[in-house]
Amino acid sequence: MLAIHGGKPARETYISYGQQWIDEEDINTVVHTLNSPYITQGPKIEEFERKVANYVGAKYAVAFTNGTAALHAACFAAGISEGDEVITSPITFAASANCVRYVGGVPVFADIDPKTYNIDPTQIERNITSKTKAIIPVDFTGQPVDLDPILEVARKHNLVVIEDGAHSIGATYKGKRVGTQADMTMFSFHPVKHITTAEGGMIVTDFDEYARRLKLFRSHGITTQNLSKDEGPWYYEMVELGYNYRMTDIQAALGVSQMSRLDEFVRRRREIVSIYNEEFSKFEAVTIPYQLEETNSSWHLYMITIDLDKFTVGRREIFEALRAENIGVHVHYIPVYLHPYYQHLGYNRGLCTIAEEWYEKALTLPIFPKMSDEDINSVIQGVNKVLDYYSK
Repeated sequence: MLAIHGGKPARETYISYGQQWIDEEDINTVVHTLNSPYITQGPKIEEFERKVANYVGAKYAVAFTNGTAALHAACFAAGISEGDEVITSPITFAASANCVRYVGGVPVFADIDPKTYNIDPTQIERNITSKTKAIIPVDFTGQPVDLDPILEVARKHNLVVIEDGAHSIGATYKGKRVGTQADMTMFSFHPVKHITTAEGGMIVTDFDEYARRLKLFRSHGITTQNLSKDEGPWYYEMVELGYNYRMTDIQAALGVSQMSRLDEFVRRRREIVSIYNEEFSKFEAVTIPYQLEETNSSWHLYMITIDLDKFTVGRREIFEALRAENIGVHVHYIPVYLHPYYQHLGYNRGLCTIAEEWYEKALTLPIFPKMSDEDINSVIQGVNKVLDYYSK
């Protein structure tokens, strides 16, 4: 009997779809910073930035309070302003489009590839107009977007490419780590991501001017360089309308420590995916994730799609039954333009039909490196239990 009908759950305790892994070394590193002279605007920021830049192979890394702030800064650095159009994916968290709105731009949603669920490069070119200024492709679930054709389109039309890599640190595209191919790439350090700083984000780039503008934007638009006059050693000037988007040394210290375990975390995620794929591929009504050739996902999310014609109930009933089994399934994401805010701006249902169809049958299963083999088996058993029960 299903737990939702009064039966015994597949698990005794609830397991979330994602979770951080903090160890004693992380705690000691943070405590050491708390006992130091600097808990913000100190040396740990630069140390963390260097670690991330060196890891991905980028010239610069600029840390921010969170991934959304980092994307906002990237739009500023790219020169996106009032009325500029920016093409992005509808299957992403709202921040990928909101950052365009923050600078007065207009998000344009291009449909997804039905296999990868990432933005379809052919749909990008169809949406380019004289107002297009940039492209924000998203590495959805940790799978790198097919960047080469996107860069080709961008160079042809003189567009900036800001890769939303919130899900993909540690992933590779054509033998290179994500973070070295786009003009700017954003990483997120929210607790459910590969490494965490509690909240935090970063932009990596190889361009001097972008790095300069990013650093300016995160600290009120204030600079002590190239001043219009010199009134003394204390003097500084605000030259842009920036924000206070500075990461603290406390966050950065945690990030420094977590970076030493990133490869271990990604390896474990890939192990879990291998087990999931073997088990869930046995279900005719389930489609396991597809991985694009010449990419190696870092698997922030593990998503299946369900052929609802083969079940006696809809996705909501399956979702609620799995939650009752103490399996923290989720759905990522509602197509951005279907949110009321974007509907009020004039975006209509039917804009990206593949994305909308996919959303109706998508389901996220738990995946994070701290999962034990017992956790993995309980998820598999719970999913089998629910899908078998509702199968036609």
